[in-house]
Amino acid sequence: MTDARAAIARAHSEEWSRVLAALTRRFGDLDVAEEATAEAFAVAVERWPDDGVPPNPGAWLTTTATRRAIDRIRRESRRDEKHQEAEMLRDDDPPEPIGAVEDDRLRLLFTCCHPALALEARLALTLRMVGGLTVPEIARAFLVPETTIGQRITRAKGKIRATRIPYRVPSAADLPARVSGVLAVLYLVFNEGYLASGPGTDPIREDLTAEAIRLARLVHGLLPDDGEATGLLALLLLTEARRPSRLSPDGGLVPLAEQDRGRWDAALIDEGHRLVRARLATGEPPGPYQVLAAINAVHTSATDVAATDWSQIVALYDQLVRLDPSPVVALNRAVAIAELDGPAVALALVDRLGDRLDAYPALHAARADLLRRLDRAAEAREAWDRAIALTGNPAEAAALARRRDGLSAARGA
Repeated sequence: MTDARAAIARAHSEEWSRVLAALTRRFGDLDVAEEATAEAFAVAVERWPDDGVPPNPGAWLTTTATRRAIDRIRRESRRDEKHQEAEMLRDDDPPEPIGAVEDDRLRLLFTCCHPALALEARLALTLRMVGGLTVPEIARAFLVPETTIGQRITRAKGKIRATRIPYRVPSAADLPARVSGVLAVLYLVFNEGYLASGPGTDPIREDLTAEAIRLARLVHGLLPDDGEATGLLALLLLTEARRPSRLSPDGGLVPLAEQDRGRWDAALIDEGHRLVRARLATGEPPGPYQVLAAINAVHTSATDVAATDWSQIVALYDQLVRLDPSPVVALNRAVAIAELDGPAVALALVDRLGDRLDAYPALHAARADLLRRLDRAAEAREAWDRAIALTGNPAEAAALARRRDGLSAARGA
């Protein structure tokens, strides 16, 4: 029975999106596909412990889910408004022509991330339909009520039906714009897991980071020549590699300079570096994810902070600013410049961003550290207080408080 439960859990992780995507393609209705897929897994929970795990769990689940979907449509086809849906039972349409991408799961991912849907809806729908997360899990991840997530998913599915968003891969002409939307959602999902945005949840959500990486692998595997798909996967791998050393024993976040690099995941770093080198070898101009991945490759190549090639990192940030002239990128560039040209030069750059990033805790944390290095202790303490007040992540708040209190202790020594 334990083996059956493990097989069901493994199948849920590996097959949920595959089964759901196959049913969505056939029946053209996310509600029908989701309900039938959930019912198939419920049947597996009932039968597998007694009957044994089938030789091909994925095929078993797909067949069972398909039968459940057909049963539902047959029941509902008795209503006049469902006659058209009943025609889908025949499934005798010719195969769709081969498009730019041939994969039901990627088709589902592109549908969930359609630009006609609001970003919040894309996130919730992707995690539910493609990632297989439950509504309560998604609600906890984004610190909103379950009813809110449920409403977002319901509205998104309703809009897909009402506007007839097709369940197909984008055309070759539309693919670049659609890929960028998918990658943006995956990056947001990963970031929410890597540094949870509020109290009441774990400071690091490994389930979200793992799901984002899984989906990024899927996109990269099916679009291996897309530079930004490769860059995003490399970025996520190199960032995730540092996770084992990011939390201190007391639960605070450990800054990069203080992390035990011996605990970093060497396999993820090697894979990320290979992806970065592969993109560099193409000679094609990189996009933002590729540049961010290259920055992380430089960090993960160094044995310690002193050995970091800061001139290369600043040069990469110069390139990134041209691609993404956002204040957050400018802030990260200023932090790197502090290591190259000193804290005074960096502080002048950071202060120019104050109006646009006043509610961003990382700005005040960076400013506090630069003021500390310039021996302006009172101003540094005030900046740390501001950063602590703004952050919603308890581990981040603990790390900031530790640095602020360390300043006081040093002055008292």
